Amino acid sequence: MEIDTLLRIMVDKNASDLHLRVGSPPILRIDGKLVAIADWQPLTIENTETIFESISTPEHRRTFAAELELDIAYSASGIGRFRVNVLRQRGTLAFAIRLVPFKIPTIDQLKLPAIYKELILKPRGLILVTGPAGAGKSTTMAAMIDYLNETESRNIITIEDPIEYLHRNKKSIIAQRDLGEDTRSFDLALMHTLRQDPDVIYIGEMRDLTTIATAIRAAETGHLVLGTLHTTDAAQTIDRMIDIFPANQQGQIRIQLSQVLEAVLTQCLLPRIEGEGRVAAFEILLATPAVRNLIRQGKSHELPNVMNLGTKEGMQTLDQALAKLVKSQVVSREVALMKSSNPGQLMKLL
Repeated sequence: MEIDTLLRIMVDKNASDLHLRVGSPPILRIDGKLVAIADWQPLTIENTETIFESISTPEHRRTFAAELELDIAYSASGIGRFRVNVLRQRGTLAFAIRLVPFKIPTIDQLKLPAIYKELILKPRGLILVTGPAGAGKSTTMAAMIDYLNETESRNIITIEDPIEYLHRNKKSIIAQRDLGEDTRSFDLALMHTLRQDPDVIYIGEMRDLTTIATAIRAAETGHLVLGTLHTTDAAQTIDRMIDIFPANQQGQIRIQLSQVLEAVLTQCLLPRIEGEGRVAAFEILLATPAVRNLIRQGKSHELPNVMNLGTKEGMQTLDQALAKLVKSQVVSREVALMKSSNPGQLMKLL
């Protein structure tokens, strides 16, 4: 079985993901829905082992044998670039493969809010892009970094697992570090990055206490720090970052976070009513004096109220964004309610 054949089908059908498991035919995710590739037989153990051999290096295979988990990037000539997660299930190999376009889409092409251009040009602080898995966080961040690269002269260092979009130097210079290939851990790479004269640091995923603490410290010392988290709204993002610390440190972390935070940008993807493609909804929290004060006081539950009243500054809640999409007949009321973390509030807006 040729993996490149499957990847070409994936690209031709405009699928975001390809899932390969023993006993199942290849499955594509198209516009958020899982669809089996027609006329393909279920994969065998031999099929998946052959695929693994063709996309991995000996070092990759040693890592997988030791950890039973693997994230790598794979490029298929003339087809595209892909992020591959390899796992074991029921003693057999399985793959989740995501398409990463060669060309980085622009902020305008993605129809991101205009304020994203202002935020990425900030000289220092902490900007977080959050949302569930598969919401396009990496693509949004790549577009913002590319805009910065075209606009300002900065030294940008990224730490990714694995590297997805490939940046080239424009006005800025960029070093992209791959977890596993170029560095052993996010926290170790981040600590050493502070000695590499960076202006901007991008952390592919802020997943542990040490990484979050070092990111906050980097923002305190005058760097612009960008990061992603798997959280579904701004209030949850603030709570997640603080709750990961021991109780006796949380007061101090609240103060530090309130001082360095610039924005929390949350997004989710929803299927369009007409069934063609998906559209993004955005929640935007900006660190105004009122927001910083609520973070210091531990009143993150009041942040939606500030966002509701902060539309002139460029803020909006996810429910406000969902309501606009429903009223403009882009997404259905039912889909919007499923994505809302406060359906009652959304119903009022509708």
